[in-house]
Amino acid sequence: MAINLQEIQELLSAIGQTNVTEFELKTDDFELRVSKGTVVAAPAVIPQDVNLAAPNIAPPPVVPTPAPAPTPETSGGSGIDDKWVAVTSPMVGTFYRAPAPGEDPFVSVGERVSSGDTVCIIEAMKLMNEIESEASGEVMKIAVEDGEPIEFGQTLLWINPA
Repeated sequence: MAINLQEIQELLSAIGQTNVTEFELKTDDFELRVSKGTVVAAPAVIPQDVNLAAPNIAPPPVVPTPAPAPTPETSGGSGIDDKWVAVTSPMVGTFYRAPAPGEDPFVSVGERVSSGDTVCIIEAMKLMNEIESEASGEVMKIAVEDGEPIEFGQTLLWINPA
């Protein structure tokens, strides 16, 4: 059974979106073991038909998602203004306000940000993904607590573009 780098990436992505904590795949010339939450050093076994440079494999395109329509919980009653822009999560993971424990947060309520500024980190599959502001303006509300699990499309913070 031949397996290529793209198939490995797809398999790891699928495993990362489940509650599976350990996965092992063995063939005559290939062995893969995935264990979440632990660090295991193992010798690398690379099938001869895998091209590590992978010049023809591109990462999947990032498709921007529109902010979800305001619900009764996020509009009027909670002080969210209709002109504010929601920064939403592009993935499932864990929300972190600062680059590391004990460090200052990327942004705080009342601060001004520019489009493209890093506003938080989402940890997914032990990778830290910097989330950038989609608009310039003042941070009006941070909707998620530090260390809280988040869902795809969930509003992380609100920016007043005025």
